Amino acid sequence: MSLTQSSHPIVREKIARLRSVETPPSEFRRLVRSLAYLLAFEALADVPLKETSVTTPMGTAPGVDFAGPIVIVPILRAGLGMADGVLDLLPDAEVWHLGLRRNETTLEPEEYYRRLPQQERESTVVIVDPMLATGGSAAHACRLVRKFHPGTIRFIAIISAPEGIKHLQDEAPGVAIHVGVIDEKLNSIGYIYPGLGDAGDRQFATFEV
Repeated sequence: MSLTQSSHPIVREKIARLRSVETPPSEFRRLVRSLAYLLAFEALADVPLKETSVTTPMGTAPGVDFAGPIVIVPILRAGLGMADGVLDLLPDAEVWHLGLRRNETTLEPEEYYRRLPQQERESTVVIVDPMLATGGSAAHACRLVRKFHPGTIRFIAIISAPEGIKHLQDEAPGVAIHVGVIDEKLNSIGYIYPGLGDAGDRQFATFEV
């Protein structure tokens, strides 16, 4: 099972700022976007390629192109900010959408929106969600995407918990997991500790008052 935690100093510094209670929603969104870019850059280091050639002003040079389409699947709503960051890296990528919310009593995922293609894709799929907490939503997303028989699935999260990683590994074997950091644990209400709170609320300023 492939599990990669980023060791890049820029990733580590941005995550520290992301966690801070002093970080306002506007800056939080910018950090999520830039972290998604950096983590996707690392996660796609072995994306399949095919040989090609390009014409330069001086002649012909060997080159490469992607062997198949790349698809981004943000888990709504918190994953939306990460999708923008991956699109900065790969502007021609397809984007599928999957809306999942956690039942705060059972901690199980509940699907409320799905916009996926009608046909199979031999593609590289990148599922993004800022937090890999219990792992329920991540595993559910991987099960749905696998019905389209992609070439590979990569799951990217900024902050993760050991419990969520194990759940995703158990429920979605073969999925490459790339995270910014692995935190200590889940707390009694299923949030990552020390984490950063609710990533969706912090991005979109939808705090309860």
